[in-house]
Formats: sequence, C-alpha cells, structure tokens
Amino acid sequence: VDIGMMKEFILTDEEVQRKKDLIQRRKDEEAQREAEREARRPRLTDEQSQVIATLVEAHHKTYDDSYSDFCRFRPPVREGPVTRSASRAASLHSLSDASSDSFSHSPESVDTKMNFNNLLMMYHEQGSSPDSSEEEGSSFSMLPHLADLVSYSIQKVIGFAKMIPGFRELTAEDQIALLKSSAIEVIMLRSNQSFNLGDMSWSCGGPDFKYQISDVTKAGHTLELLEPLVKFQVGLKKLNLQEE
Repeated sequence: VDIGMMKEFILTDEEVQRKKDLIQRRKDEEAQREAEREARRPRLTDEQSQVIATLVEAHHKTYDDSYSDFCRFRPPVREGPVTRSASRAASLHSLSDASSDSFSHSPESVDTKMNFNNLLMMYHEQGSSPDSSEEEGSSFSMLPHLADLVSYSIQKVIGFAKMIPGFRELTAEDQIALLKSSAIEVIMLRSNQSFNLGDMSWSCGGPDFKYQISDVTKAGHTLELLEPLVKFQVGLKKLNLQEE
C-alpha cells in the first residue's frame, strides 16, 4: 500500500493458499481425465500381439527387400517386338521352373499354378486373333520377365501362409481356396513396400528392376485394369505405415 499498490490486489496468506489449491485441483482433474481416456483406449491382447509378431516374422522371412533374386528372372524387355510364340514359350518355361521349386511341394501349388496358367493364357488369346500383327506382339515384351516375377511372388506368398499357425490348421481344400482368393491381394500389399509416390513406380533394386506402369501394360494389361491398382498403391503409401 505504501508503494502505491491497490488493496484489492494484495492477497492474504490464506487467499494465496486457496489459489494454489485451486490450481492443483485443476491439474489433478486434468490428469484424472487423461488417465480415463488412456484406460478407454483400445489395447491389443497378448494373443493379438503374438499374432502380429508371427505375421511380421513370416513377412521378413519371405520378403527379400534387397530383391537379389530378381537377377534370376529372364531379363525385362522394354523395347522391341516379342512374337506371340516366343511369349507363350516363355510363359510355359516360367511355369515349368515354378514346378521344380518349393512352389510344387505344397498341396495347393498345383491348383494355384493352374490358375496362374489361365491368367497367362488370357494374355496369349488377346494377341492370337488372325488380324493381330507382329507389331501388336510387342505389347507382350515384358510378359516373360513379369511372369517369372509373379510366379516367384506366389511362391513367397505360399511360404508366408505356411508360417501362420491358423493357416496350417486348415484342410488342404481350405488352404487352396484362401490362396486362390487372396494371393494376388497379398502380393499387391507387399509390393507397396517398393512403391514410389514420386514417379508412381516400383523400385526393386537396380534400374533394370524399376517398374513403371508402362512396363505392366507391356505384359498385356490395360490401363483400365491398372488404374484401381495404382490408386490403391497411392492410398496405402500415403498412410505412411511404419513397422513398430
């Protein structure tokens, strides 16, 4: 008061303590609300955590992010015509190679391989009409390489599935049904690891194994078919998923 302060701004010791108590009470209430929010937050059970750990381990053991095996595939051909007969022979050669690998050691492999064979035969039928010219055959220039890549990827998905306890407990018929209906979807999910948002490509090692959308069209796919795939890849990549 002597130095010019107003009386109403001067607090007694009791008033100072009440103010401190009020501040502390508000802090305690906020801490309690945060604890309640944390308690309501969904948490994984031990069983769910174990399933996730099993899936992650299976993925690591069946997905080589160095892509070193790609050198074993027939080389990609991005320019120059490839005849329909050569394309068909290359695809059949790929299936023959697959039958001698681990792909053929599982009960579901024969049926899966037949399904893959039907996919490849569809490519050949598209270019086998009498009116087709040799120039049109160049659209299949990437088919031999991508056929090897898909065959290899299917083998890896089968290996991935075999490491999942729930899958191993199924009958052979159910395993086949699951693989037929989901193998390609799993391949698409795994391929997102190599997808680049910058130029919409899949980078799998060296420049020879950097795949553009145009490369896939040279295996017989149309842009209409590829559009939803690319949209899916973009959407999934934008989630910026990280392994924890």
